[in-house]
Amino acid sequence: MAGRPAPAGVRQPRRTSRPRLTGLGGGLFCGASMFALACLDHLLFGGSATVYGVLFLPVCVLTALWVRPGDLVTAPVVLPIAFACGLPPITDDGGGGDLGGFFMGLVTTLALQAGWLYGGTLAAVLVVTVRRIGLMSRRRAAQRRERPRAVPPGRQAR
Repeated sequence: MAGRPAPAGVRQPRRTSRPRLTGLGGGLFCGASMFALACLDHLLFGGSATVYGVLFLPVCVLTALWVRPGDLVTAPVVLPIAFACGLPPITDDGGGGDLGGFFMGLVTTLALQAGWLYGGTLAAVLVVTVRRIGLMSRRRAAQRRERPRAVPPGRQAR
């Protein structure tokens, strides 16, 4: 039964190897993931900024891997925004409880955790660069295959 083709009217579901996110979808994925991970970090670890930074790294790599080839350049751009979206749950407001203290804590956390932000963005840039080089080499190989071969002078094409 496995070797028989499906009837003409029945469509086989198309399988993709991995998700394909648009630029906006990548941004939403990153932002929502980082906010959810920050909430989880706040519940389990009391808002540890180091845990948050470590969790940021796989989100960066996954976003760079899952974004569509046409939107590769957007992956490194949305990552710093997503990093900032997840900071409010783990930010310490200094005990004052006012809005000014919250924003001061947010800026302080962002400044102190910039290493994680730069590291994750750099990892995404590397993944995007490797993917872009692979796309360009596949396109170049396809163009070479499509181009007709030149016939040397003195010989006729058969």
